[in-house]
Amino acid sequence: MAEKRILLKRVGKMTDPASVEEYEALGGFASIKKAVQMEKEEILQQVDDAMLRGRGGAAYPAGRKWNHLYYNDTWPKFIVCNADEGEPGTFKDKVLLSKDPLAIIEGMLIAGYLFGSHEGFIYIRGEYHEIQQVFLKAIENATKAGYLGEKILGIEGFDYTITMVSGAGAYVCGENSALLNSVEGKTGRPRIKPPHLADVGLFKKPTLVNNVESFACIPVIMEMGGLAFREIGTEDGGGTKLVCLSGHVKNRGVYEVPLGTPLQEILYSEELGGGLSTGRPLGFIHFGGQSGPLGFPEKMEGMLYSYQDLWDHGLAIGSGAIVVMDDSVNVVDYLENVMGFFVHESCGKCTPCRLGTLRLRELLQRFQKGYAKAEDMQRLESMLTHITNLSACGLGQSVSVSVKSGLGNRRQVFEAMMG
Repeated sequence: MAEKRILLKRVGKMTDPASVEEYEALGGFASIKKAVQMEKEEILQQVDDAMLRGRGGAAYPAGRKWNHLYYNDTWPKFIVCNADEGEPGTFKDKVLLSKDPLAIIEGMLIAGYLFGSHEGFIYIRGEYHEIQQVFLKAIENATKAGYLGEKILGIEGFDYTITMVSGAGAYVCGENSALLNSVEGKTGRPRIKPPHLADVGLFKKPTLVNNVESFACIPVIMEMGGLAFREIGTEDGGGTKLVCLSGHVKNRGVYEVPLGTPLQEILYSEELGGGLSTGRPLGFIHFGGQSGPLGFPEKMEGMLYSYQDLWDHGLAIGSGAIVVMDDSVNVVDYLENVMGFFVHESCGKCTPCRLGTLRLRELLQRFQKGYAKAEDMQRLESMLTHITNLSACGLGQSVSVSVKSGLGNRRQVFEAMMG
């Protein structure tokens, strides 16, 4: 099984990823030139036809989100790219940001043209300091070349700028509404929704927020057409997906595969994962980042890497992380480490998440130390339900996902560690 590189087709082929000349020589900015010749509703239809699901983790159809914003009559409208890639096990946006930043700019530019927006923002995580410099250079070069600024492509009224904003290391700012608060200079804490960001977003104006990979897909969709993009993937999710292989796998890295590729091929084909690096049997896989579920071998046989097939198996693509663990890893030890991450990253806004993550970690530590009793198992299950149902945002609502899947599939491991 070989990769299908349509998003990564320029990666590694440019001596200077921020160079407009090199980008154009490899087909760059052809899509915006094509888009401005189309009716705006046709652009919208192409995104709809593509069945592009948001690549940041939520998998919300981009066409639906774009339609919502397009038919909102409030002005101005803002375009925001979420590049706050803070999900452990996820590093695919890093590749696009550092190796093909102008593709992201072109995707944002097409959105700016479609929605009549004059301002775009990209929020890049603070830990990507060197990448921020690359992106700033790409913005500067695109401005000099006339792709950003005033009267773009000679079109009267097509004025559009992109401002880069640096994050400060808060995982919660990967949540779109918390990100917008941070861009506004406020504390990065999630907002209560509704209202949706397409109605009340940045500076209380209609706002489109998409992930780096999602914006990088837009020029590809414009180039090949929405239906052709959809055919690469599956009916429930078109195109390719960037996957991040890490953990006990031989070939760690970022790969681009068509949605619908068998999971076994991603893990074991020599061109992709290459099998387990330790030579031991597979223990479990953590899908989609820390907030995603754990998958176990007996439940994944014959599974396709597609949105619907993973959902049918109680799993999720999420951000594209595939963290592989062999059978030497104790699932309780692993989950205690995951919960340590959430304890550290909870924003503290709501009690169920702020204290719930801490108490969950303490409970898991009781199992580790052999102190846990039957009532601790009951308390663990009760807390998982309450934290999910009572937390204010998606972060708190998802912290229990990994523990629930571990407990549901490996309860005997928990029971064996009880005192």
